[in-house]
Amino acid sequence: MKNTYFDLIDQTYYFPALDFSLEHNNLLFHGIPLMDVIEKFGTPMKLTYLPQFGIQINKARKLFADAMEKVNYKGDYHYCYCTKSSHFSFVMNEVLKNGSHLETSSSYDMDIVSRLYKQGRISKQTYIVCNGYKLPDYIRKISELINDGFENIIPILDNLDELDQYEQYVKKPFQLGMRIASEEEPNFAFYTSRLGIRYKDIVPYYEKKIAGNSRYKLKMLHFFINTGIKDDTYYWSELNKCANVYCELKKICPELDSLDIGGGFPVPDSLNFTYDYPYMANEIIASLKNICDGQDVETPNIFTEFGTFTVAESAAALYSIVSEKQQNDAEKWFMIDSSIITTLPDTWGIGQRFIMLAINRWDKEYQKVNLGGLTCDSEDYYNSEVHVNEVFLPKIDHKDKLHIGFFHTGAYQESLAGFGGIQHCLIPAPKHILVDKNEKGEFTYEVFAGTQTAESMMKILGYENGV
Repeated sequence: MKNTYFDLIDQTYYFPALDFSLEHNNLLFHGIPLMDVIEKFGTPMKLTYLPQFGIQINKARKLFADAMEKVNYKGDYHYCYCTKSSHFSFVMNEVLKNGSHLETSSSYDMDIVSRLYKQGRISKQTYIVCNGYKLPDYIRKISELINDGFENIIPILDNLDELDQYEQYVKKPFQLGMRIASEEEPNFAFYTSRLGIRYKDIVPYYEKKIAGNSRYKLKMLHFFINTGIKDDTYYWSELNKCANVYCELKKICPELDSLDIGGGFPVPDSLNFTYDYPYMANEIIASLKNICDGQDVETPNIFTEFGTFTVAESAAALYSIVSEKQQNDAEKWFMIDSSIITTLPDTWGIGQRFIMLAINRWDKEYQKVNLGGLTCDSEDYYNSEVHVNEVFLPKIDHKDKLHIGFFHTGAYQESLAGFGGIQHCLIPAPKHILVDKNEKGEFTYEVFAGTQTAESMMKILGYENGV
């Protein structure tokens, strides 16, 4: 009977799969030899593969270009990166290098936009789609950039009072958008999103507040589905309602020419992940064209604001198993050298599952285990995968330490955990390594952040100078 870890993975998933392969019983991620990285930098570690951002952006561009060509869709496609997924400078630099535009959600995003402009990474023609509920400081900073000549900043009205606030600050005509308050999915706690303007208020509000006013140009209608782009009745129903509102509004608002289909493509959370990206892009474009053609309305330019899709697949969290504990006849624990709930907070907060794999010892026997973190919190564990309510890993040999990785972790985890802040039980944040490729195609490594120090935590907690 085959019972090595490789046999388990191969029989379950038809390995190699996705971005993973094997070399000398050690795991490669995007071709990166993870054992070499661990031997060089140690664990725990966060790792980001920079070229993956461009791969994702160009993948989406091709999907929508092909879909538009297939049905002779008249309109442009614009890729926006959703900054809240990861605000790090190395992320911004890569997505902008690949020609992405930006979608923002808070006041401090505008400070990032200003710095990116000063660094020459964006121009005053870059699209900046400003989303979210806007407090006065956010509105003021948006207005300052408009006054400074940023031509394609588009504040998306989230409520019926927002437009009045721009009149205090904006000194020139500007473009704007309106966000539709979509209905939530059937199993959600509320019927309608708290964000955006109700369907029935969109056209009357335009007629009352925007039509005929030379200061405002309504360019965009914004549609967002929190659960992302899925092939289900709920998504297609909301998309169709949005398209019909667009057509109704376009008939009385000729300057309206763009539709932002917010909500992103999913990313793999299991090696057996299946999702037909071309089919979904084709269906979205074909549906919009059919509805617009049926109402004799020009098809809109399409904006997407992909965040998780852009960054998730670039990243991994790597750990070492430091001990094995048999707590009863059925429960064996592998303790990692960090904390799961502080380094991957979505596993705790929303029950998110990531791809989890051993990095070495693929030729050894496997066993069922529970993974435990270092905090004293009983919730600091990981014991189930997407496809099965269990975790299997190679058996431990103290002469050959076992290392594991969680993959496709690049979206939200550092923001939710509070990068550089205080973690539960003062478990330090891991080092963060950036991986790139040079002109020869060789991997290069840069330490973006070292392991969090006691001194940095003492400063945050007010214990400077021994006080």
